[in-house]
Amino acid sequence: MRIPDEMLSARLYGPRDMRVERVPRPTDPGPDETLLQVTVTSICGSDLHWYTDGGIGETRIESPLVVGHEFAGVVAEIGENARDGFDNPLSVGQRVAVDPAMPCHRCEYCEKGHPNLCRRLHFCGTFPDDGSLSEFMIVPARTCFPLPDELTNLEGAMMEPLGIGIHAVRLAEINIAESVAVLGSGPIGLFIIALAKLAGASPIIATDLHPWRLEMAKLYGADLVFDGNEDPVQSIRAATGDRGVDVVFEAAFGNETVYQSAQVAGLGARVVLIGITEKNSFALPASTSRRKGLTIKMSRRMKHTYPTAMKLALERKIDLNTMVTHRFPLADADRAFALNAAYENNMVKAVIESALVS
Repeated sequence: MRIPDEMLSARLYGPRDMRVERVPRPTDPGPDETLLQVTVTSICGSDLHWYTDGGIGETRIESPLVVGHEFAGVVAEIGENARDGFDNPLSVGQRVAVDPAMPCHRCEYCEKGHPNLCRRLHFCGTFPDDGSLSEFMIVPARTCFPLPDELTNLEGAMMEPLGIGIHAVRLAEINIAESVAVLGSGPIGLFIIALAKLAGASPIIATDLHPWRLEMAKLYGADLVFDGNEDPVQSIRAATGDRGVDVVFEAAFGNETVYQSAQVAGLGARVVLIGITEKNSFALPASTSRRKGLTIKMSRRMKHTYPTAMKLALERKIDLNTMVTHRFPLADADRAFALNAAYENNMVKAVIESALVS
């Protein structure tokens, strides 16, 4: 593989100001690192927050940032002792899915088995750490998980959002035949629907503001779907005989869906909050939440999910492809983000393919 000295990179300068530029490529991976040729990046809802708002919560862009964290690549160069996520040596030419989280593996939370809560966590595409919307990038070797021949590069990129869904469903501790509501049928919500179905949940109820996403929710296993524009709380309460559901997943962006989560939850229900709200705050109905005895969990990214995600993909128990409705070359990254942020053209999931991919 001939590795050029320059590369294309989509850099975000501020809200809705993404520029595809030619920049020097990173060189010489250090010990325990690898240089990747990025093949595919899929756009996440958190990427859209960076694009539309110039930040997430209190973290803001202070200099041009390369976003993107759902990605796959090909090993182009390896540093000394470069070993993958299974602790096997990496080799040049391997196709890999990449876990974008870079915990320290030394702090007390990493030691307790919670690397997603690492005190020194770095994360691809979160300021100040650049992400994957470039043709090349350097990553820790242990974040790379080799892709079997049966899985495509696109499916490798989908390991990350599937992992988010796996972590959320694990937090919920779903029991067989428990009822589930998924508020927000974007890619994460769709994966949660499919995983809840595998866990034996019944019925599974989904909501969304966009009709094409509700149709997708049916394909992924939702038994009932309701338009989020038409009082989904009343619809879900009526569908459950005013009982509410056993488990609620909030997987949207709106503060209203957080509020709705407590309203559609049944007595003693578990509520898992996953979506990133537009403002750095959200509201729950305090008396309702208390009187119902709700257990509320905040889902922080994921941990230890890639082996499980890969197993589910290899066994074809999860559909990784149907939700991908749009593809763009890296040179059109700004257009991809603009269309995605506007929810135009019935978009569910968009992917950006490197210009170097044949």
